[in-house]
Amino acid sequence: MKYGFIGLGSMASAIIKGMYNSKQFSATDIYGYNRTVAKTNHLADNYGLIASDSIKGIMTNADVIVLAIQPQVLPEVLLEVQKYIKENHLIISVAAGKSIDYIQQNIQADTPIIRVMPNINAIVGASTTCYSISSTVNEQHKEIVESLFGTIGSIIELPENLFTIFSAIGGASPAFTYLYIDSLARAAVREGMDKKMALEIAASSVLGSAKMILESDEHPWELVDQVCSPGGTTIQGVTSLQNDHFASTIYDAVTAVIKKDSTLS
Repeated sequence: MKYGFIGLGSMASAIIKGMYNSKQFSATDIYGYNRTVAKTNHLADNYGLIASDSIKGIMTNADVIVLAIQPQVLPEVLLEVQKYIKENHLIISVAAGKSIDYIQQNIQADTPIIRVMPNINAIVGASTTCYSISSTVNEQHKEIVESLFGTIGSIIELPENLFTIFSAIGGASPAFTYLYIDSLARAAVREGMDKKMALEIAASSVLGSAKMILESDEHPWELVDQVCSPGGTTIQGVTSLQNDHFASTIYDAVTAVIKKDSTLS
């Protein structure tokens, strides 16, 4: 199986790094094309990727085509893809906000298409990724995408109508979480702790809390109650967050992301 990447930005680089580190893929099976030649050469030097100087080169050599590009350039890229599409191709798109139907209409073929959304944590192999499939995708195709994106974290299948919701709680939420961790650390700095130490403590605590939710059978609010002793310190912080509309602020942020994502479709 040959894999071809059109676009070699941060996300494609993370995926290729994941493939390389997993030892499941041969470097001689990975092709890449980017308008900026320096990016292609960098990945070729570091991971053995085979550099291509055109979209045609990717389409000719690869079986699995990964469209790792910004949504605004997708239309012109699909014009090129359409020229060289083959029956055995599998198209995987990570272009935000662009539906399977949109891609299908622009390539004018019944080629199997899988729409994928990783998040930025792919850079450290900890992405939460979702994918949806076209009607022509079979079990082998699903195994390919799960194997490929499994190298950068966890991956789940979702109906495409839930993609906009995932874009908020899976795609954008790392930014919210980074902000939360930084705010915890800055509050500690205000009280006299070193920033580096505060960040390490805050980030480690968030990581452990996420693990607790994933691995325990208890509802998050049950876990909150376990930390809050009657008349203790934690309940004071929790009620302060509630008084300041912490939950509704998160709801509003998620809604804002969903509204913006809808305008990209």
